[in-house]
Amino acid sequence: MQQNNKVSAFILGFFLFLGLSVLGALLANAAIEYKQLERSITVKGLSEHEYTADIVIWPIQFTVADNNLEALYESLDSGSSKIKLFLKKNNIKAEDISSSSPAITDKSAQQYSSNTKAKFRYAAIQTVTVYSNEIESVRLVMSQLSELGKQGIVFPRSDYNSKTEYLFTRLNQVKPEMIEEATKKAREVAQKFAADSQSILGKIKRAKQGQFSISARDKNNPHIKKVRVVSTVEYYLSD
Repeated sequence: MQQNNKVSAFILGFFLFLGLSVLGALLANAAIEYKQLERSITVKGLSEHEYTADIVIWPIQFTVADNNLEALYESLDSGSSKIKLFLKKNNIKAEDISSSSPAITDKSAQQYSSNTKAKFRYAAIQTVTVYSNEIESVRLVMSQLSELGKQGIVFPRSDYNSKTEYLFTRLNQVKPEMIEEATKKAREVAQKFAADSQSILGKIKRAKQGQFSISARDKNNPHIKKVRVVSTVEYYLSD
């Protein structure tokens, strides 16, 4: 009887040892496979293209000065009329032209004016704005602005408020193609890395689309916009 118990205990111990060994081997293999799944590579893909702006905002500022307020307003009206006529003659649509209220300064009412009496009491700045989608037509008219100077229109020194703006509003149209290109380039980089490291490129682990940026190509061509996006993609690697 005691002999049988010893045999049973031995058999039970053997199978318990065998089971633990198999379980250990399975856990080891699982750990190795899990570790292999954790191998990954993070790459970036760039998509960059140039597009022509589709909206131009061109503020045309001019100044007048006078000692008589009524005469000042007459000069403002005359200047605005000359500018609008000039624009229409150069094929700028009437609906693309607008004017804002003038900014008038009474120099005699300025609290911190200098002791030197100004030649003119009143000075005013008037802005006529062109808002158009005909970029090339507007740019051609810009180059002919000196014609207004010959008609007595005085333009102030350029400042922030009188800078021409070029807008690119078709971003949603080009987004899908650019994202696809950026992702494709990222995969090409990942495939090259995998080949060099004798690995196999797996599925995407995670991906992040960067923000789109729009900037002028250069200061001399602000109407040509450079649109770019960078996609960051992490891929699994295996042997």
